[in-house]
Parts: sequence; C-alpha cells; structure tokens
Amino acid sequence: MTQPDSLWLAQSLLAAPGWAKVALTAPNERLRENAALELAQSILVAWERQPAMPDARQMTLTL
Repeated sequence: MTQPDSLWLAQSLLAAPGWAKVALTAPNERLRENAALELAQSILVAWERQPAMPDARQMTLTL
C-alpha cells in the first residue's frame, strides 16, 4: 500500500458530504462521531478508487 499525498487527501475530504464536514464541530458528541465515521468512509472509498497508474506529473527518482 502506498502512502497518499496531501493533495489526494485534501480532494477526498472536499468530496465528502457537506453535513459531515460541518457536523465535526457540532456540540452533540454522537453527531460528531457520525460525521467522523462518514468522513473516514468517504476517504476509504476514494482510496479504493485510486488509479493504479502513477501520476504523470510526478517525477520518478532513481535509487
């Protein structure tokens, strides 16, 4: 498993449902937990759909 880059993670968070992003700051603990679970699930879905080929914009470095 490769480590995701910050741009991919940011795009995954922005693609998450709006209610989940807003609910992270809710005063209700149960709502915050549900929001965190929804965000985690959206990131996992994005991880599964991640393209197998490396990004053409990324340089390859020799070892």
